[in-house]
Amino acid sequence: MKSIDSALRVQTPEGIGFVLYPAGFLIRGCAYIIDWLIQWLLIIAIMLWCVYGGFAGGYWFFLLLIFAVDWFYHVFFELGFGGQSIGKRILGIRVVRGDGSPLTPGASFMRNLLRFADVFLFLNLIALLCISLSSGFRRIGDWAGDTLVVYTSRYEAFFQDSLSWLANVQAISPPRSLSAEEKQALLMFARRYPLLGPARADEIARDFAALLRSGEAARAAAGSGGDSAYLLGLARKFSGDVL
Repeated sequence: MKSIDSALRVQTPEGIGFVLYPAGFLIRGCAYIIDWLIQWLLIIAIMLWCVYGGFAGGYWFFLLLIFAVDWFYHVFFELGFGGQSIGKRILGIRVVRGDGSPLTPGASFMRNLLRFADVFLFLNLIALLCISLSSGFRRIGDWAGDTLVVYTSRYEAFFQDSLSWLANVQAISPPRSLSAEEKQALLMFARRYPLLGPARADEIARDFAALLRSGEAARAAAGSGGDSAYLLGLARKFSGDVL
């Protein structure tokens, strides 16, 4: 059997290599228990509200309620709070993509949709076997969604170091409100910029910069540094949480 919580070396498509520290079965199990207790408190609260509100659901309503809370609870917190449910936040672990990048909606939906396969007959034996024997301690949902559960402190330390040089870049305000996915893309571009080189970085940044720019004011804000300089300035604007 694999040693508990061993390091896993991963590499981005641009060739950036770093080490993630996957969380093993014990700490994930404790986080699951915390989340399970919170979920049942939600289920009981909803059922009491339905009963006293005059709506009496049957057996199928009860099963659908359990599925909805079990599935949407994790998706909601993973997408809204940086890959962390309440239990994961308490114990200092989070869900990320297999290459270490932030979790995406598609990956979160897939890993949670297959949660039922890990807890078949409520024994959790399938999850135990998959996590214990697989690389990166992945369960079936993690393999399907290409995700990992890693220790937060060591994960954030890498990304803090990879963006430390960005503190010297002048921040540029975006011409419009950016989505969470666009902000993540900007930060990932900034992390990988040092290995790309100016010419290659401008080539990669061209289409994204054109999509984000709006009017002459935004073009002037980029200065003479090209498309990559514009994206780096935007990334600096949103990097306050990690610098």
